Amino acid sequence: MTDPVILVDADACPVKEEIYKAAWRHGIPVRLVAGSYLRHPDHPLITMQMAGEGFDAADDLIAEATGAHSLVITADILLAERCLTKGAAVMDPKGRAFTANSIGSQVATRAIMADLRAGLDGQGIGGQKPFSQKDRSAFSNALETALRRLK
Repeated sequence: MTDPVILVDADACPVKEEIYKAAWRHGIPVRLVAGSYLRHPDHPLITMQMAGEGFDAADDLIAEATGAHSLVITADILLAERCLTKGAAVMDPKGRAFTANSIGSQVATRAIMADLRAGLDGQGIGGQKPFSQKDRSAFSNALETALRRLK
């Protein structure tokens, strides 16, 4: 069996500190993947991989590294879909799990919203609510559950 790993789509991830703490508690390595260097703790369980500026470069590195031994943290629905097909557990920074049963409708909703935004010629249709302490807490709880399953 391959050792578990947490792969983080790290460029805009608001819960890196929560991930570090949980990884240290469980002794599970974390690989941060981002377009450019991000500050991170100097700890043997935490590594940083720079993907460069290419379109989807970080996503490609994460998808390549993932498998049934992985927990992927991302808000990117298309990356989540790629990782699910390789057997990974995937969740977003608010603690919501992406699953094989839900990903199809999420990809479709994403496409509909992209079409709506394109049709409005720059007029805003709103966005996500700001990240809250409630979101942070929900993520921490979901992360603990996911890491117990991963081990």
